[in-house]
Amino acid sequence: MPLEPVAQLLPTILDLPFRDGYVWSVMYVSLYVSLIAVTLSTLFSIPVAIVMGFTEFPGKQLVKSIINTGMGFPSVVVGLVVLFAVSNQGPLGPLELIFTKEAMIISQFVLATPPIAAISLAAITGVSDDVRAAARVLGGTRIDVALVVLKEARYGIATAILAGFGRAISEVGSVLIVGGNITSADGISKTRTLTTAIQLEARQGQYETAMILGAVLVVLVLTVNAIVVRFGDRGVQR
Repeated sequence: MPLEPVAQLLPTILDLPFRDGYVWSVMYVSLYVSLIAVTLSTLFSIPVAIVMGFTEFPGKQLVKSIINTGMGFPSVVVGLVVLFAVSNQGPLGPLELIFTKEAMIISQFVLATPPIAAISLAAITGVSDDVRAAARVLGGTRIDVALVVLKEARYGIATAILAGFGRAISEVGSVLIVGGNITSADGISKTRTLTTAIQLEARQGQYETAMILGAVLVVLVLTVNAIVVRFGDRGVQR
């Protein structure tokens, strides 16, 4: 493999303001917002999936349709709705959340919840009826049966969380609207994420910098993916 392209990229890499804290601050904001949003979404979505997977109630199909529709809901529309909610005229206006990381967390929570809930529900309902029957034959209570099913569906649930994280950390439109892509006077990110930084650098013609930031984003996503795959492999081996 020729070394010329690598050599040409070295000055660009060295020019990135790692020492000034810009890139690190952008990475921190991206991970901070996405991890908190996905954690909150998981704490909300998994119980919803469990309830829908083990009980029957009026309107269940409607709720399922809403969740499935939410998986393809335009992120820009979500950003506009959240922006209105946190604006001075909105219900959350007194909290002064506009153009803050908290507003970005709300936006990513809304985006991550449908895929986590839908995929988790599919994983739970996809467990064979034989597993449920075997747990009942062995004298298991309703809670015991549910725990057995959740154990069988854990890899699918982990995949759901990964899908939610992927959608959150790769989001551009909604976080740009509610966060504002703001940095401080010294260049440290306040609400700028890796995706919005990539967009900004590309618009300014700084394609090398944008590609390097993109590579950083891909590495972060692949790292999380590797963790989930390893978790799943351990689950299969047990």
